[in-house]
Amino acid sequence: MNNNRKQTLGLFPLTSHVLPGGRMQLRVYEPRYLRLVRDSLRAQQGFGLCMLNPNGSKEENKHIYPVGTLVRIIDFESLQDGCLGITIEGNQLFDIESIRTESDGLRIGEVQLRQPINGVHESEQDRELRSRLQEVFESYPEFAHLYPHKQLDDPLWVYHRWLEILPLQPDTKQDLLKDNYSQSVRVFLQELFEQNQ
Repeated sequence: MNNNRKQTLGLFPLTSHVLPGGRMQLRVYEPRYLRLVRDSLRAQQGFGLCMLNPNGSKEENKHIYPVGTLVRIIDFESLQDGCLGITIEGNQLFDIESIRTESDGLRIGEVQLRQPINGVHESEQDRELRSRLQEVFESYPEFAHLYPHKQLDDPLWVYHRWLEILPLQPDTKQDLLKDNYSQSVRVFLQELFEQNQ
């Protein structure tokens, strides 16, 4: 995949979010999102998972924050209630440039894929973040089950998991994900844990 090119993606807005390397299980029942999943599987291109902005206008599509994640479907099943269950995995961050609304209400975004961040070296403080994340996995086996191959030796992977599970306001997460964000997220997480020791 060309990391610099623009793409047109169907958007799935949620109150929670997945970042690169993250996984989530979704229950899909609305016709527009069933179409999104079907089209995504057919084209094998994934779709955009985005954070909802509670203060944004739906009519103007301002209810979707600009930083999202290209996700791919790695598993699916029919649930007992008749809904579709899917497991998604985050692939790459993108910035939304424009959004249009189709007749069934599905939002389609013109997005710019970001270059992945590489070469984040582990610091002494990162080892503490890694250790605490390992404790979370041990305490919540259903969460750990989503990650058969945990990348705990990758500081950025650890940062992403913390940003997903911490109860942060969505605008805080969006601010933290600006540009080349690894250092600012590292400092934020370290300060947060120091305050709560």
